[in-house]
Amino acid sequence: MKNTQLHDFHEALNASFGEFASWNVPMVYTSTMEEHLSVRNSVGIFDISHMGRLRISGKDSLDLLEKVFTKRISKTKEYSMSGPTLALNEYARVIDDEMWYKINDNEWLAVPNAAARERMIEHLNSVAKIHKFDVKVEDLTMEYVLLALQGPRSVDIMDTLKASWASELKPLEFRLNETIANIEVYLISRSGWTGEDGYEFWLKPKEAETLYKKFLELGVKPIGIAARDTLRIEMGFVLGGNEYGEDPIKFPCALSLRYGMGSIDWSKSGFIGEGSLRACRREGLRWIRVGLEMKKKYARFIPRNSYRIKVDGIDIGWVTSGTYSPVRGRGVGMGYVDTRYAIFGESVTIEDHRGRSGEAKIVDFPLIKKR
Repeated sequence: MKNTQLHDFHEALNASFGEFASWNVPMVYTSTMEEHLSVRNSVGIFDISHMGRLRISGKDSLDLLEKVFTKRISKTKEYSMSGPTLALNEYARVIDDEMWYKINDNEWLAVPNAAARERMIEHLNSVAKIHKFDVKVEDLTMEYVLLALQGPRSVDIMDTLKASWASELKPLEFRLNETIANIEVYLISRSGWTGEDGYEFWLKPKEAETLYKKFLELGVKPIGIAARDTLRIEMGFVLGGNEYGEDPIKFPCALSLRYGMGSIDWSKSGFIGEGSLRACRREGLRWIRVGLEMKKKYARFIPRNSYRIKVDGIDIGWVTSGTYSPVRGRGVGMGYVDTRYAIFGESVTIEDHRGRSGEAKIVDFPLIKKR
């Protein structure tokens, strides 16, 4: 397993470590529930350096992105993020979901998911070679640390650090080469993956450790990857390997993912996987991703990955992700169900691998009220 740049620093904070996508990452500092609620109610700081950092540059950069992704990337404004979009394979299965940071038409940055970083580098280079695009793909993952300040008090923390300009950033806007409390920051964006307000930072390792310490001095709680997972499940955000993947046997087509947020632009043509995706749209869906909420009597039953979803003993789908929601006070999750049974509010049975079961209902996303 690979260690992130601040591994020794997190060891000194008594973090418990675990494996994620071949990285040794800080999973928990105190408890997952405590850390989860810190982000929902106050503020927390994540080290998410296991994720990738990429740069593409060259005169054909935009052409490459338009070929690879389902969104019309050309609509992105300078110093804004493209919003979530999907990279598909030829079977319309998802390689990765990403946002791209536009510096200008010829220079872009991105944060691929940890498990997809090497695959996306290979994919981008392969597509560029096939189409003779003049681009350069650089892996900056070990050059920069990636931190995420998340929670309703994020703006207050930035104000305290004399970075009140950060509050002027709109969601999915970013700045380059800023200074925060005399610390050089390569990139700061108004973004995150928790459903809360917040910022993400790209910094050199030494500067990252200094900024992290500043946050701790201001009472910001360190948050592990375990809470990052429970936070994203509450919001209905997807994770590669759980909700999507390239295997056409294991995963439905990208349309079944019900990703939303304008991730697919149907007025666009020529992107990889388009033919299969449009065929999926014409034929209609067999499976669709929905939210799941355990009923009060079964509040402690956690819907886990690969548990079966049933109606009157009939197998109608499977769970992809689940957790105990500290906000809802019960098990929540998501999964794929046969579209004939995908009715919001409808009761279903979740069955584990030992035949134990609990009653749930089908719900829409997010699984907690928008904040």
